Amino acid sequence: MSNIIEHFEVLAQIPHCSKMADRLFEFLVEFAKSRGYGVQTDQAKNILIAKGNPSLCLQAHYDMVCMGRAPAIETYIEKGWMKAKEASLGADNGMAIAMMMELMDRGESLEFLITSDEEIGLIGANAVAFNLQSKYMLNLDSEEEAEVCIGCAGGIDITAVFRDAYIEGRGKCYEVSVKSLPGGHSGVDIDKGIPSAIKVLGAYLHEKGVVQLAGFHAGERRNSIPANALAIVYSEKTLENKGDVNVREVEGAPKILKTGARLLEFIHRFKHGVHRQNKEFGIPDTSINLALIHTDEKGGILIETSARAMSAKGLKEISHEAVQLFESYGFDAKLEEKYPSWKPEVSEFTKLVGKEMQSVFGKAKMMAIHAGLECGVIAKKYPHIKFASMGPTIRYPHSTRETVNLKSVENTFKVLLEIIDKAGN
Repeated sequence: MSNIIEHFEVLAQIPHCSKMADRLFEFLVEFAKSRGYGVQTDQAKNILIAKGNPSLCLQAHYDMVCMGRAPAIETYIEKGWMKAKEASLGADNGMAIAMMMELMDRGESLEFLITSDEEIGLIGANAVAFNLQSKYMLNLDSEEEAEVCIGCAGGIDITAVFRDAYIEGRGKCYEVSVKSLPGGHSGVDIDKGIPSAIKVLGAYLHEKGVVQLAGFHAGERRNSIPANALAIVYSEKTLENKGDVNVREVEGAPKILKTGARLLEFIHRFKHGVHRQNKEFGIPDTSINLALIHTDEKGGILIETSARAMSAKGLKEISHEAVQLFESYGFDAKLEEKYPSWKPEVSEFTKLVGKEMQSVFGKAKMMAIHAGLECGVIAKKYPHIKFASMGPTIRYPHSTRETVNLKSVENTFKVLLEIIDKAGN
């Protein structure tokens, strides 16, 4: 087992879900200091680690999306791929941190910018204000080997609330659920045909027509395709299992939402997924994830969505469309801008990264990604720095199916060493 993988195994045992990564923050600070690096931190718990007078900064984030049993992570290797038992793995972005740890073990003269809470809206990146020395920044948060990422989507969250009232229901009471669908990243996986538990459950209930809704609870994270959804309903017709939908009759007499049919109609009409394709890069141009729906005991309905687009114009269009739909159903909608898009640019630095990638993998491709990267935020703060992004092959991030190719990790590190040799000093 390589040093990088050993470092990753250590990281996996330190809880670092978003907003709950203090132990890993402290570990990384002490790790860097013990190897003779200068360390700065800020109020957002970003970490800047440096040695010498480098011209290259490596950047990654140290939080992860915790799904399933995470942060209790038990790793295993299967046919060259590392996975976690019934949990997200945290290779996004822990494998990048493990590479950085190996470089610190070697004493490389570099800047390392490690940001916090990337997975819940690039919170750390938005707060970065260190005095960076480098003229190049290589982000290590991409997820496909032999690709140089030169642009990313911008993102905006849209939340909506509605205040309903409860009335008496009629018929039998049922729990109707969709559980343990594959899930996935709401950006890079949004075009992979992964079913949304909310849409699957909503379609079943909408089809029944006469169902009376007492409660609805669905989704895990704003940036994850929903894997689980559950509704409590009354029905005068018998409900039965169908496909991924499980039905069981339950005791008790919960009241129903007076306008519950409105919510089911909204779910039916909401266009979850890709809205427009980007022909230049062969990726989604605009998309939206119907992420979370929850009702409360007082009749409140909360819906959370995350929209992405490869341009500011596209982000404005798709968010406007979503707000209009919410308002047409009586919801109060609120926009929470998260991060800007990173406009694709080919520079001398991206060409260097591509050249070294070509030498190791035998191929290299300039690409943009339909997900948020710290580059979009940080580039606006440091316009003099040239950016590129790369990383090993990771499949199904933000889900319990997350897996990373170990050979890809080793080869990506070889590319990284060559880039450091050419651009690091």
